[in-house]
Amino acid sequence: MRDATIEVAGLRKRFGVTLALDGMTFTVSPGQVTGFVGPNGAGKSTTMRVILGLDAPDAGRALIGGRSYQGLRRPLTRVGALLDAAALQPSRTGRNHLLWLAHSQGLGPRRVDEVIAQSGLEKAARRKAGGYSLGMRQRLGIAAAMLGDPPVLMLDEPFNGMDPEGIVWMRGFLAALAAQGRAVLVSSHLMSELQETAGHLVIVGRGKVIADTSVAELIASASADRVTVRTTAGWDAATALGGAGATVADAMGGSGVLTVSGLPAERIVAVLAQAKVPFSEVTAHRASLEEAYMELTRDAVEYRAEPAREQEAAR
Repeated sequence: MRDATIEVAGLRKRFGVTLALDGMTFTVSPGQVTGFVGPNGAGKSTTMRVILGLDAPDAGRALIGGRSYQGLRRPLTRVGALLDAAALQPSRTGRNHLLWLAHSQGLGPRRVDEVIAQSGLEKAARRKAGGYSLGMRQRLGIAAAMLGDPPVLMLDEPFNGMDPEGIVWMRGFLAALAAQGRAVLVSSHLMSELQETAGHLVIVGRGKVIADTSVAELIASASADRVTVRTTAGWDAATALGGAGATVADAMGGSGVLTVSGLPAERIVAVLAQAKVPFSEVTAHRASLEEAYMELTRDAVEYRAEPAREQEAAR
């Protein structure tokens, strides 16, 4: 596999009074799926556009295999990208859309038919793309990104519009691309899908990197020393554990599920037994990727809605 590395170093970009990128720096390595996540307005789309030469940075650089996008010969053979599944001519068939792109890069119809099969579009390839569902447009965008068999893939929200079968297909497809030694950068708001797919995460907020870490390390850090306790006597359990020095939170609002920190599981069992508090479960808490993400980006959210009031929710 040709050099499959994306290097982003010190990117700064301002649109009028808005600072979109504020020193954005990270590397996407080959052989794994890297999730690129952050709140709306964090700079993800701008970063991807700069990497692809669609926007010019005010400072810093973005390189693909050691070169800027503008310096790449036959760029579709070096990097494939899906930024907007709606960016197509609706009156063209899916196959003709791909043939048009392939011709611009000196690629023939055989390669077009290969990527159509690879993306599962055989039955729809000769239909007009304007009639495609969002999920089918995503598959067409994936096929276009794969035309040049590039070592680098950049996909923005590829799970959007996918049905369950499509999501399962996408997971396996991304994993296979990474296993081939490609660098795969995936921007998504679907933490559950990235937890199943990505090996590494770049989390951004307000135009800069907040965390650059493996998914496993991030979840382990977010899990910390918390323990989940299930009990029918939540108040008694919280009182006993609090008296032993633990911090106790009612994780699910009176459901009998407590999150305990400050004491190991073995000590929690001993305290509850000594206080004669019944319990059905004491397990080390494993945070979800969504929990870890929410904690890290709490101060980086630009637009935050107020929670619904009870009387409004009851209407």
